Amino acid sequence: MASAASRRVVRILSTICYINTQFNREFYNIYTQNNKSLVCVFNSSLKSPSTCYMSSTDKQSTMTSAAMTFPSNLKDFGYDFDEEGRLRKLDPKTGSLTNDGFEFNVSEDAQYNQKRYEALGERLPVPKDSDVPLEFRSFIFASDNAFTNKKLMILIHGSGVVRAGQWARRLIINDNLKSGTQLPYIKKAKELGYGIIVLNTNDNRRIINEENKSIEGSEDPHDHMETVWSQYIQPSAATDIAIVAHSYGGAHRHPDEFKKRVFAVGFTDSVHILPRKGCDHVVKVSKNWVSSEQPLDTPVDCPSDDVPCVSAGHPVHEMTSWSCIESLFKFLEEHYNNRVKGKD
Repeated sequence: MASAASRRVVRILSTICYINTQFNREFYNIYTQNNKSLVCVFNSSLKSPSTCYMSSTDKQSTMTSAAMTFPSNLKDFGYDFDEEGRLRKLDPKTGSLTNDGFEFNVSEDAQYNQKRYEALGERLPVPKDSDVPLEFRSFIFASDNAFTNKKLMILIHGSGVVRAGQWARRLIINDNLKSGTQLPYIKKAKELGYGIIVLNTNDNRRIINEENKSIEGSEDPHDHMETVWSQYIQPSAATDIAIVAHSYGGAHRHPDEFKKRVFAVGFTDSVHILPRKGCDHVVKVSKNWVSSEQPLDTPVDCPSDDVPCVSAGHPVHEMTSWSCIESLFKFLEEHYNNRVKGKD
């Protein structure tokens, strides 16, 4: 008979599976208009290991497609990004980029086409160009217009066990997806015309040949941000960038780029240390919503004297991103509108 500890391990594995897959499913549903979704399937039997995998399902049917194998890198799919960050098909004979975009219907099997789309478009590898297999690299999520839209939002979670799209696993498990994930931010940003990039700064290591190794280009949160910025954001079309960063997510190494392209930064109970020099613009366009018993937006004294701090309207650290969302977006849009007026 299985022990209580064994049953608890299975519940934890199943819960983690559910958390990760729920974000994948909801993010995917926000940016697609068909009736497909992603589901998490796990084996709760103690006789075999718990597993979690993605499968494509029609909302009108419970049938799932069989396991399918796809290439492990973008070029083997027959695609690559052009200089403007747009996904383009490669000429099969020459290997050169063409002007053709993504082709969805490559098979008469609708489920195969959908699974292929999910495998290709769901995540972007970090680093982008590498001989390392995709499973040994980190990744980010991005909306389909992230690299062509002038208005861009970058979402950065805090430190610890959270991954792309999550604010706090404790809230996801004990409260709901709205308070614990970045999905409300993604939905609202989409409504306001932003392209969106969801960073994965805590994804730093992989087990390779039984050795725990650092991920190239994502060795730590700072390196992850640096790689994403230089390989994806810097060459993008974005001229007006907003950043939302929670807890220890507030860090960056490009003060000159900030001044030119970043119009606002919303911190949520962020722990950060800004250099004494070169950060005047960051301070000018930033605000930190901190955990507090005070009403939302009440000015609060902070340990540091750099970014202005106001109450997030909630005393619990993990709840700050959810509790201040309306105020934070109002702040971003005010800065954006002022920026647009200044360009006129």
